[in-house]
Amino acid sequence: MKPPYLPDALAKDKVESLAQILGLDLPHAEQWDFVQSELSQDLQAAPGSGKTTLIGLKLALLAGAWTSRTQGICVLSHTNTAKNEIINRLTAVPDGRRFLQYPHFIGTIQSFANTFLALPAIRALGYEVQAVDDDVYEAAALRLLERREFSTLRSFLSRRRDGLDSAAQSVFVCEAGKLKVVGPRGSTPADPDTTASGRQYDRLKRQLAKEGVFRYDDMYAIAEWYLIRNPAIAMAVSQRFPFVLLDEMQDTSDVQQHLLDLVFSSGAVVQRVGDVNQGIYTDGTPASPRASAFPAPLAAELPVSQRFGPKIADMASALTIRRRQRISGAGPDTQIGLLLFDDHSVREVVPAFERMAHALVPPEVLVRNPPRVLGARLAKGTSPAYPQSLICYLPDHAPAGRVSAQRDLISTVRVARARWAAGGGDHEAVAELWEGVRTTMRPALTVPLPSLSRLERSMTTAGGQLRMVLRELLMGSGDADETAWKSATARLLELVPDLAQVPLRDAAALAESLRFVSRPESTVIDVVTDRNDQDPPLQVPSVAGSIQGAKGETHAATLLLECLDRRGSKHDIQETLKLLAGGDIERAQVTVQRAAQLIFVGATRPTHLLMLATHRQHAAPYTEELVARGWSIHETSD
Repeated sequence: MKPPYLPDALAKDKVESLAQILGLDLPHAEQWDFVQSELSQDLQAAPGSGKTTLIGLKLALLAGAWTSRTQGICVLSHTNTAKNEIINRLTAVPDGRRFLQYPHFIGTIQSFANTFLALPAIRALGYEVQAVDDDVYEAAALRLLERREFSTLRSFLSRRRDGLDSAAQSVFVCEAGKLKVVGPRGSTPADPDTTASGRQYDRLKRQLAKEGVFRYDDMYAIAEWYLIRNPAIAMAVSQRFPFVLLDEMQDTSDVQQHLLDLVFSSGAVVQRVGDVNQGIYTDGTPASPRASAFPAPLAAELPVSQRFGPKIADMASALTIRRRQRISGAGPDTQIGLLLFDDHSVREVVPAFERMAHALVPPEVLVRNPPRVLGARLAKGTSPAYPQSLICYLPDHAPAGRVSAQRDLISTVRVARARWAAGGGDHEAVAELWEGVRTTMRPALTVPLPSLSRLERSMTTAGGQLRMVLRELLMGSGDADETAWKSATARLLELVPDLAQVPLRDAAALAESLRFVSRPESTVIDVVTDRNDQDPPLQVPSVAGSIQGAKGETHAATLLLECLDRRGSKHDIQETLKLLAGGDIERAQVTVQRAAQLIFVGATRPTHLLMLATHRQHAAPYTEELVARGWSIHETSD
C-alpha cells in the first residue's frame, strides 16, 4: 500500500532542517532510527530520553508531507495531559496544525474507542448517551436501585459485604460475542439465569444503558461487541488511519490492548512508544500476556536519558523490573543522596530538603520548577509502623480533592482554541470545550448536563445562551484577561442551573477548576532577571504530592519520602536500598518489586538533586557502599 505522505517525508535532510529550526539535537543513532522508521515497531524509551520530543518531531515532519485528504494519522495516548502536550508541540510548527483536523485523530485511547466504535454502537441500539463517567454512573445506579422493581436485589445486596458497591460498579464485558454484566471483581453476585436477584442485577445495568449512563470500561466492551458483530469496521478504521502512533504504551491495559489488536490488525503501521518499567497503572503482568504485549521482544531501545546524569542512571538501571535496561545518563551530573532521620525528626525532613535545594540548585531554576516532595502513600493506614505516608512528614498537607485533580477549565479552553485556530472545525472545538464544561460542573450538580447535540439553539433558552458563551470563549480573549475570564465563568454559573433544572449544590467546590491561570510563559522570567546581588536568597517552598501523580514530570529537585508499601508491612526505600546493595530484584516479593518500581518513577524525575529520606537504622547497612558510588549522606540537622 502506498503511504499517504511524500516519499522523502523522513529523509535525513528534512529531519536535520526541522530539528535545527526547533533547536533539537539528535546525537544518538537510536533517535534517528525512530524518527525515520516507516514500519511497525516498538520503542522502549528510558525516562528523560526525549521520546515526547521525538514524537513531536516525527509528527511535524509527516504533517508537512501528508498528501491524502481522506486518510489520516491516528495518535493515541492515555491521558488528556499527554494528548495536550502533543497538540501543543504540533501547534508550534505551521504544518503541524494540519494534524488537528479531519481526517486525522489525536486523543486518548478512551476517546478513540468512544468516537469510532462505542458511540456508533450505542446510537445503533437507539440509545442516547447522557454520561460516560464512573461517578455519575454510581450515583445513577444507587438511585435506580431504590425503585420497587429492584427490591429483591436491594435486599439481597444489603446482606452482602460491599453489596451496594457491586451494583454501583457493575460493568459490561464482551464474552463470546455478547455483552455480559459482571461486578467489579469480574463475577456476578447472583446467577441471572436462576435467581430473581441475578435477573434484577442484570436488568438494572441494562436499564441504565437504555438511559444513556455508562462507566468508562463499558465503552471498551461495547466497542469490542460492535467489532465482532460488524467485522468490516476494523478494516474501515485501518484504511482511515494507515499510520498509528501510540504514546505511553506501558499504561495500556489488557482490555485496551485487545481492542487495539482487533482494530489495527488489518495492515496499519503501528508504532508504539513507552517505558514498561514505568507501568505503574497496570496491576502487574497478566498471567498469560498477549503476544502483542508491549514491548515486543525485539523492540528498539532508547536508553540514553538527557534529563539526569550517570548516578541516577546507575540507580535506575538497577531498578528496571519489567524489562532489564542499562540506562545511560547524558544529562546534568545530578547530585544524589540519603537524608537520614530518626523517630523524633520526621517532621524536620522536608525543611532540611528545602534548605539543600536552595543551596545546591540555581535560584532561577527553582523559581521555574519548585522542589518536589513525593511519597508513594499520601494518607495513613492502620499499621502501627511510623512513618507510614506523606502526611506523617507534613501533617498539615491537604491532598488535592477530586475537583482540583481535574484539569482547569481554562486549560481546556486553550486546547480547544488551538484546535479551532488550526482549522480543525468549529464543531469539534465547541464539542471539546462543552465536554470540559460538563466535567467541570459535574461535582456541583445532581444530574449530568446534556450532550452538545441536545443543547437548544434558540437564544431565548439556556442552551442557546450557553452555545454563545462557548463561542465567545473560543473566539475571544477571555483566557488571556482575568476580568474577561471571570465574567465568562460567572455567566456559566448563571446558565448551567437553568439548563440542568437543578440548583448548584456547592458552587464553592468549582472555584479551583474555574480559576484564572496565566499562560505559563508570562511570569517567572522577570522574577529572576529583576533580582540583584543585594536581594535576600530566594526561598521557594516545596510542592508535595504522590509519586504516581508526578509520573511524566521533570523536576529540578526531588525528595522521595520513605513510606509503607501497599500492604503496610515494609518500608519502600529500605527495601529499595537492599536491592541497590546487591539484592536480586527478579526474585524479590511482588510487593517489594512494586514499591521499587514506584521509587524508580520518582527517582527519575529530577535534573539537579535527588534525595531519598529514610530512617537512620534502615540506611545503616548500606551507607558505605552508596558513598562509594558517589552518594552523599545528610542529616536533618544539616
